[in-house]
Amino acid sequence: MSVAPLTPTPDEHQGWRLARTRPSLAESHRSIEVPPGAVTWRKALAFVGPGYMVAVGYMDPGNWATDLAGGSRFGYTLLSVVLLSNLMAILLQGLALKLGIVTGRDLAQACRDHFSRPVSLGLWLLCEVAIAACDLAEVIGSAIALNLLFHIPLFWGVVLTAGDVLMILLLQNRGFRWLEAVVIALVATIGACFAAEMMLSKPDMGEVLAGLIPSAQIVTDPAMLYIAIGILGATVMPHNLYLHSSIVQTRNVAEHPEARRVAIRLGMLDSTVALLLAFFINASILILSAATFHGTGHQDVAEIGTAYQLLAPLLGTSAAAILFAVALLASGQNSTITGTLAGQIVMEGFLDISLPPWMRRLITRSIAIIPAIIVTYFYGERGIGSLLILSQVILSIQLSFAVVPLVMFTSSKRKMGEFVNRPATIALAWIVAIAIAGLNAYLLLQVTRQWLA
Repeated sequence: MSVAPLTPTPDEHQGWRLARTRPSLAESHRSIEVPPGAVTWRKALAFVGPGYMVAVGYMDPGNWATDLAGGSRFGYTLLSVVLLSNLMAILLQGLALKLGIVTGRDLAQACRDHFSRPVSLGLWLLCEVAIAACDLAEVIGSAIALNLLFHIPLFWGVVLTAGDVLMILLLQNRGFRWLEAVVIALVATIGACFAAEMMLSKPDMGEVLAGLIPSAQIVTDPAMLYIAIGILGATVMPHNLYLHSSIVQTRNVAEHPEARRVAIRLGMLDSTVALLLAFFINASILILSAATFHGTGHQDVAEIGTAYQLLAPLLGTSAAAILFAVALLASGQNSTITGTLAGQIVMEGFLDISLPPWMRRLITRSIAIIPAIIVTYFYGERGIGSLLILSQVILSIQLSFAVVPLVMFTSSKRKMGEFVNRPATIALAWIVAIAIAGLNAYLLLQVTRQWLA
């Protein structure tokens, strides 16, 4: 497949330390045609896909534990936190896609082209550690699902997850649309499973709606605040910002401002709809936990395996547990697709090198699988739980190192030109960035105290 050459725009390099050298995700860059002419449903459909690949990160296995713990311990109260997290995600992912469409750079390339070489290398190392930690959570989630559904030991389940590298390569070789189609199908599977769970658990809709309204108790109750910060800290994934700013460039958008303006608008529509679906799924996990465990003597449920074992007897049907495990497996597999793709984007963007896709995926997979194999072999399920917690702490440390540069770049008139963030957006984005940094610092402090105690 031939890649369309980068067409320089007026003052393209203004505000950047380095000029662009190669397109982001070169094998798929501008590979999807956009129908010419006015905005129509066909043009809108051409932009459907990237938002769903990003939304996967907001419903990955790493989020399940915090949602389960929040629902079982505090009922529906923390639904407002899930909603707030998703609103933050919609804002940040919108900035990421705008950066990619306007500058022709993904976030990793933008950091390389703006910061000094030592700073860029530091950001790259932090991001690689975070992606490996995120991939680790997906490996563990898939292994737990295989264990619950087919009684495959956790050790062998972790080993089997290495096979999905071949699936990713096969799909991308057939075209980026195939990759997007599989991701959307798996997201639909997760959504259908939890829609069925909602019907089986029969939640109190009045309490659900009340839970969407923020409560002062979330701040005044230390235990509730800790879980709330966990939900906030685990929801916005740093690798998603790098991923989104790259994969929006798979659309063959014309270089003139009006075409870019339409692309941003339709990209935002795709992203917002997909993230609202992610909110439904995250909220469903918490609602299921609240309806099934809270008030029934099971307020301490926080482990995925424990939730699976209790669902069937409490809801009176084995279908509830099976649907739960199927959704977990789909979530884990989906997240590995986007996580390994993000790994390729980050390495190529920060280092300005291009590795064969199979090599990049093999490296990323090995970094995640080797620690998981060691822990499951020696410590079993108890060690897996600790590893999941560690992966979320690492993600929380990295998040601000992705959010702050993103807000900086999209708020720069020199870099974005007429597409620079409006003053209100700049103010809101910095509030979100500072809030995320503060909350994640608090979460890290609390977890460190627990480990040292």
